[in-house]
Amino acid sequence: MQAAPLRATSATNPALPLPSVTGALRAVEAVLMRGGQRTARRNAWTSVLEDRRRAKDRHEAEYVLEAAATSRPHAT
Repeated sequence: MQAAPLRATSATNPALPLPSVTGALRAVEAVLMRGGQRTARRNAWTSVLEDRRRAKDRHEAEYVLEAAATSRPHAT
Protein backbone atom coordinates (compact mmCIF):
# COMPACT_ATOMS: atom_id res chain seq x y z
CA MET A 1 0.00 0.00 0.00
CA GLN A 2 1.31 3.42 -0.92
CA ALA A 3 0.96 6.41 1.40
CA ALA A 4 -1.10 9.35 0.23
CA PRO A 5 0.95 12.38 -0.83
CA LEU A 6 1.32 15.01 1.82
CA ARG A 7 -0.18 18.41 1.13
CA ALA A 8 0.83 21.64 2.80
CA THR A 9 -2.57 22.46 4.22
CA SER A 10 -3.80 22.88 7.71
CA ALA A 11 -6.36 20.13 7.03
CA THR A 12 -3.52 17.58 6.88
CA ASN A 13 -2.45 18.29 10.44
CA PRO A 14 -4.64 20.82 12.25
CA ALA A 15 -2.25 20.86 15.21
CA LEU A 16 0.47 22.42 13.05
CA PRO A 17 -0.82 25.60 11.38
CA LEU A 18 0.98 26.83 8.28
CA PRO A 19 3.26 29.79 8.82
CA SER A 20 2.12 33.07 7.36
CA VAL A 21 4.04 34.66 4.50
CA THR A 22 5.13 37.45 6.83
CA GLY A 23 6.40 34.98 9.40
CA ALA A 24 8.27 33.02 6.75
CA LEU A 25 9.89 36.17 5.36
CA ARG A 26 10.94 37.27 8.84
CA ALA A 27 12.48 33.86 9.48
CA VAL A 28 14.44 34.02 6.22
CA GLU A 29 15.51 37.57 7.02
CA ALA A 30 16.72 36.52 10.47
CA VAL A 31 18.86 33.77 8.95
CA LEU A 32 20.28 35.95 6.18
CA MET A 33 20.84 39.08 8.21
CA ARG A 34 22.78 37.88 11.19
CA GLY A 35 25.23 40.11 12.99
CA GLY A 36 26.84 42.69 10.74
CA GLN A 37 24.14 42.87 8.10
CA ARG A 38 21.48 43.55 10.70
CA THR A 39 23.65 46.27 12.24
CA ALA A 40 24.28 47.79 8.81
CA ARG A 41 20.55 47.88 8.09
CA ARG A 42 19.83 49.52 11.45
CA ASN A 43 22.56 52.09 10.81
CA ALA A 44 21.19 52.81 7.34
CA TRP A 45 17.71 53.43 8.74
CA THR A 46 19.13 55.72 11.44
CA SER A 47 20.92 57.63 8.70
CA VAL A 48 17.68 58.01 6.73
CA LEU A 49 15.91 59.40 9.80
CA GLU A 50 18.79 61.81 10.46
CA ASP A 51 18.70 63.02 6.84
CA ARG A 52 14.97 63.67 7.16
CA ARG A 53 15.53 65.64 10.36
CA ARG A 54 18.23 67.76 8.70
CA ALA A 55 15.99 68.41 5.69
CA LYS A 56 13.19 69.55 7.99
CA ASP A 57 15.58 71.84 9.90
CA ARG A 58 16.90 73.25 6.61
CA HIS A 59 13.36 73.93 5.40
CA GLU A 60 12.43 75.69 8.66
CA ALA A 61 15.59 77.82 8.54
CA GLU A 62 14.88 78.77 4.94
CA TYR A 63 11.34 79.80 5.92
CA VAL A 64 12.59 81.96 8.81
CA LEU A 65 15.28 83.64 6.68
CA GLU A 66 12.81 84.31 3.88
CA ALA A 67 10.29 85.76 6.34
CA ALA A 68 12.97 87.99 7.89
CA ALA A 69 14.12 89.23 4.48
CA THR A 70 10.63 90.14 3.30
CA SER A 71 9.24 91.67 6.46
CA ARG A 72 9.17 95.42 6.82
CA PRO A 73 10.94 97.02 9.74
CA HIS A 74 8.61 97.89 12.59
CA ALA A 75 8.58 101.44 13.95
CA THR A 76 9.48 101.46 17.61
